[in-house]
Amino acid sequence: MTCKPSHPLLELAGLFLKLGTTAFGGPAVHIAMMEDEVVRRRKWLTPAEFLDLLGATNLIPGPNSTEMAIHIGFRRAGWPGLLIAGTCFILPATVIVMIIAWAYMRFGKLPEANAILYGIKPVIIAVVLQALWNLGKTALRTRPLIAAGIIAATASFLGANELLILFSVGLAMILLRSTTSTNPTSTAFVPLIGFTPTTSATFIATAGATAAAPFNLNLMFLFFLKVGAVLFGSGYVLLAFLRSDLVERWQWLTEAQLLDAVAVGQFTPGPVFTTATFIGYVLSGPTGALLATVGIFLPAFMFVAISVPFLPRLRTSPIASAFLDGVNVASLALMAVVTWQLGTTALVDWLTVFLAIISAGLLIYWKINSAWLLLGGAVVGVLRLFL
Repeated sequence: MTCKPSHPLLELAGLFLKLGTTAFGGPAVHIAMMEDEVVRRRKWLTPAEFLDLLGATNLIPGPNSTEMAIHIGFRRAGWPGLLIAGTCFILPATVIVMIIAWAYMRFGKLPEANAILYGIKPVIIAVVLQALWNLGKTALRTRPLIAAGIIAATASFLGANELLILFSVGLAMILLRSTTSTNPTSTAFVPLIGFTPTTSATFIATAGATAAAPFNLNLMFLFFLKVGAVLFGSGYVLLAFLRSDLVERWQWLTEAQLLDAVAVGQFTPGPVFTTATFIGYVLSGPTGALLATVGIFLPAFMFVAISVPFLPRLRTSPIASAFLDGVNVASLALMAVVTWQLGTTALVDWLTVFLAIISAGLLIYWKINSAWLLLGGAVVGVLRLFL
């Protein structure tokens, strides 16, 4: 007797609630875990389709892994899926961060997380490497694309801007294929960009020009809405935004509180942008936490919803397709650099190296679910603390 298949919305809710609870380590790791679930295990998307969504998320502002969840939700179950997948990915982290923020305000310090991170980080390296291998086989299919990936990784190591790398490699692929293209226009991908670097900078300058002001819930909400609408780049870029306005301009937070907020976003599962949840709670309790969370994540839903109708056009236009191929390769190059940087801090002794090797073997040869490996790594870290 066969079981009746689950409803797509229930499948999405279950998957992204699980990922939102177990996906530690930042966007690169979240995307690697999504690839494992929706490409390798569930086969909802092909590797090429997954890469196209990854490239699209890198062209719009906001949290990439959350936008990836939203895109996957739309592909699986339309507009309801878009809302369910994104919300379920964000919700567990929001609840966890609010609990931590409550304890922080009550006891004045963060719970100890170093032991858990010690065991989780080596597993994270293995998970991302597996995703890079799987996606790389699809993305790096020609010599020019391989060369472009090497150049993009080198530029990232040298400190080049992430958005500049993405666009440069995409445009380089257009130039390489322009002689054989029958349609010279490349406007098909323009609506995906949302904000160009120039308009983003203008908007940041305008929205951040408010003078010092007493705390106000509406102003806080608009601040996080602005951040979610214009922020490209890593968590370090988010830190610069938060420090500029919340610490220096408005003086709503101290330096120590800001660093604690960023730490919470790093060691909790799910999107790093839940740093906003912690800050909102510190500033105005549960109401502030909810408003800050909605503010910083709302643009992600809007940008994905706007870009969805244009995605099919990317592959029907030769020029747009070339651009997306370049962006996909550059995205993987950026992931590879992040993995290297994570590795330098995660693989610190023989035990962490052993954990990474064992995790890679279990992922590749025995197809163990990455969530169980992360849980196992956390247990090893805690046991090491007591032994």
